[in-house]
Amino acid sequence: MEQRRIGIIMNGVTGRMGTNQHLIRSILAIIQQGGVKVSPDLTLMPDPILTGRNANKLQALADAHGGLRYTTDVQGALDGKHGDYEVFFDASGTLQRAGFIEMAVKAGKAIYCEKPTATQTDEAVRLARLVDGAGLKNGVVQDKLWLSSFRKIAMLKELGFFGKILSVRGEFGYWVFTGMDLDQPAQRPSWNYRAEDGGGIMIDMFCHWQYVISNLFGPIKSLVAHGATDIPQRRDESGQPYDATADDSAYAMFLLEDGTMCQFNSSWCTRVRRDDLLTVQVDGVKGSAVAGLREVYVQSAAETPKPVWNPDIPQPIDFYGGWQLVPNNIEYDNAFKIQWELFLRHVALDEPFRWTLMEGARGVQLAELGMQSWKEKRWVDVPGL
Repeated sequence: MEQRRIGIIMNGVTGRMGTNQHLIRSILAIIQQGGVKVSPDLTLMPDPILTGRNANKLQALADAHGGLRYTTDVQGALDGKHGDYEVFFDASGTLQRAGFIEMAVKAGKAIYCEKPTATQTDEAVRLARLVDGAGLKNGVVQDKLWLSSFRKIAMLKELGFFGKILSVRGEFGYWVFTGMDLDQPAQRPSWNYRAEDGGGIMIDMFCHWQYVISNLFGPIKSLVAHGATDIPQRRDESGQPYDATADDSAYAMFLLEDGTMCQFNSSWCTRVRRDDLLTVQVDGVKGSAVAGLREVYVQSAAETPKPVWNPDIPQPIDFYGGWQLVPNNIEYDNAFKIQWELFLRHVALDEPFRWTLMEGARGVQLAELGMQSWKEKRWVDVPGL
């Protein structure tokens, strides 16, 4: 069997998401499974080199995983001074993304990156057109499309379980500690709460809601949104207090072109009392479903109870008990890893890959329109890109 090596420059993966999801659970997991087998005669084998600004962090991460190659010389890696690498992956901060993408374009690399690709639509579109104009293969991370729960929702929809879908309601979030109590350090990086550093829950999560809604339920026609900075001060990684200037909660209604209403609440200032950190309820004429990150519970029209409003007696209906768990009839792999494998096949075999930087720009657009709606206190239309 032929094994084709695909060299990957992995930039900025010393952060939590880059380390856990992209390096460990995706690229190293692919290596450990023997590569991506695309035929009886061919396997694609990723070969990473880690790049970034902090040599100590890079060395610690490289050593922890068997002595991976690393360098702080990003330009040198792009120029081939440290080996032959055909893919550039970026998981650095949002405000640094454009510079790295421009460097990778000049070097002629296939480009794959985290979202958001920018904080403004014009910039995200510019980067997408820059890469497309250079004829380079490109993609943006849209991991939630491959969560087992959303794949089950897509299956239920295809089978006609819902009938006509009436509404979609999403609840996302959890309590992110402020760090003000030093015994409870924050579990997210401080830049997430500074607008000047590209932070904010709207720019972060609306990029996800755009591709989830448009892929599962249909194109978005218009939206109305409201954001807030609920906690005005937090402590950073060094224990120093700082002013939070970005929104840490956001509430939105998305009207789809077919009239379906989608509501999504997003907050880093909420305590969880639901099935998962993210739950999405889909209500249809024939049935409903509630999806977490992995599992989905369904209730058909025939199994729907008939409640009667009476606050003077204990509730006689066990509303949780009337739902059935959708079985896991197949083994669901890590969502990030699945998209990585698709991108590697795209690079090596020219297979279609529609989750491009332009798709990422649509997510940035939705976030920017959300902020516009919040500022102007009105509904705004979502034009095509």
